[in-house]
Amino acid sequence: PISELQVADFGTRRRFSYRVQEEVVSVLKHDFPGRFVGTSNVHLSRELNMKPLGTMAHEWIMAHQQLGPRLIDSQIAALDCWVREYRGLLGIALTDCITTDAFLGDFDLYFAKLFDGLRHDSGDPFEWGEKAIAHYDKLRIAPQSKRLVFSDGLNLDTALALYHRFADRIQCGFGIGTRLTNDMGLTTINIVMKLTHANGQPVAKISDSPGKTLCNDETYLAYLRQVFNIPEPAAKAA
Repeated sequence: PISELQVADFGTRRRFSYRVQEEVVSVLKHDFPGRFVGTSNVHLSRELNMKPLGTMAHEWIMAHQQLGPRLIDSQIAALDCWVREYRGLLGIALTDCITTDAFLGDFDLYFAKLFDGLRHDSGDPFEWGEKAIAHYDKLRIAPQSKRLVFSDGLNLDTALALYHRFADRIQCGFGIGTRLTNDMGLTTINIVMKLTHANGQPVAKISDSPGKTLCNDETYLAYLRQVFNIPEPAAKAA
């Protein structure tokens, strides 16, 4: 039922202002209890007596490209260190640091059982949801026991469409950012914060959306693609 739709505020980075975010979170808390489940802003969580919510960041997996023993094992090292650090808390894994396909290649039965679910942050969310469910099915894990968190440029209409598509097959959550805290009728700034280097060496993010790939070193980016067998994106027509 639609009454089980759960939405969280992920809008700190692109908010119009602190006061706007504070007002939005306060109104949602009081007017939609049970549906609005928290905010990623730890300060507002404390001020409004709400649960702080968040997931793994790209920077965690990116850093392990230069911290792990081998580049091909960097995602495995990142997932393993996360589990050891948080001991079952913060159990939503981010899939699109080196594309979801490369991630799922490393997200084996061991990690699929340890983590509570997965977060979407680039590419088509409907295709991603189907791919995630198929992966759990392949591992013989009941999708209903896991959770998908959607967080890429959502508004309420998109969240509702995703909910109707997946809610009867797997647990769903929705983190909405700009459309909650900067819905002021103004053109919003696309603010991105990612690592470029770790231990003095380059790191990269190869997103499921080609325009969101980030790296300052083209040679390293080509090497990362080669190691994880990720093809170059198709060239745009002139």
